[in-house]
Amino acid sequence: MYNKNKIRTILSVTALTTATATTSAQAADVVIGEPNWPSAKATAYVLKEVIEQELGMEVEISPGNNAVIFKAMDRGRGDIDVHPEVWLPNQKNLVDTYTGKGTVAVSGNPYDVIQGYCVTRNTMQNHGISSIYDLADPENAKLFDTDGDGKGEVWIGGTGWASTPIEKVRARDYGFAEFFELQELDETLAMAKLDDAVTKDRPFVSYCWMPHQMFKMYDLELLEEPPHDPAKWQMVQPTDDPDWYNKSSISVAWAKAKVHVVWSTTLEQKSSELSRLLSNIKLDGDTINEWIYAVAVDKREAGPYAKEWVKNNQATVRQWTGF
Repeated sequence: MYNKNKIRTILSVTALTTATATTSAQAADVVIGEPNWPSAKATAYVLKEVIEQELGMEVEISPGNNAVIFKAMDRGRGDIDVHPEVWLPNQKNLVDTYTGKGTVAVSGNPYDVIQGYCVTRNTMQNHGISSIYDLADPENAKLFDTDGDGKGEVWIGGTGWASTPIEKVRARDYGFAEFFELQELDETLAMAKLDDAVTKDRPFVSYCWMPHQMFKMYDLELLEEPPHDPAKWQMVQPTDDPDWYNKSSISVAWAKAKVHVVWSTTLEQKSSELSRLLSNIKLDGDTINEWIYAVAVDKREAGPYAKEWVKNNQATVRQWTGF
């Protein structure tokens, strides 16, 4: 026979635990998404610190990839309210989709990012690899073969990054895809491979962008590419068409990317001061490089580092808040 008093006690404790968990989950005024690369992580924590210190709002950080963060902002339920680092044109399809619905807003003060393919300076000087077309030579490709299968290896970005499908198309249309293993790796693993290649003085090539700590740590050179031409940049994203790869065609360099903060428009109803802050925030490559180096190279904890940076840069913070 069941003990009714015991059952009532269990049910009461369960209900209390559930209520406490629900209250805890809903406690934050703002939730900032945290994509899996150092600059976005650092930006997320600096935003958290500024919002908490200047606006007195409680902020939580929630990891997620681009698609997850945008869907959460679109729903507007507070699961994730802010994306700290959105690249255009890389994530243009997501931005167009949700700004078109009126569910997300985009900051008007982006900073520039340069994207392309990099080699170590020794690779360029010792082997004459200076152009993207040099990779389309099967003999040159073998310089980058580390596993003995006759193909070179090149990192084209992380799984789930908006740029990675673009790099698959560019590798094909530049003519080097058939001679290389196109590697999709976590950025940490890719940087470990770069460090190993530099240590062993071995040729290395990978997708790269600036600002990034790799340029401060190593002697790297961008490969030459034909200048950007919108007419020769026809990209269909996998989220838009299952036959995206065959329908896409890219044979030129990236345009300069612009990096924005993006947020759910529901925040505008919550706090006009918060909306003003997110609209006003203005970053630059030097600042981002400083943050990246601190988090990715010096291995500083993002939270304490953000507190220190905000404390030491009050004039900049005042410009963002507008008061």
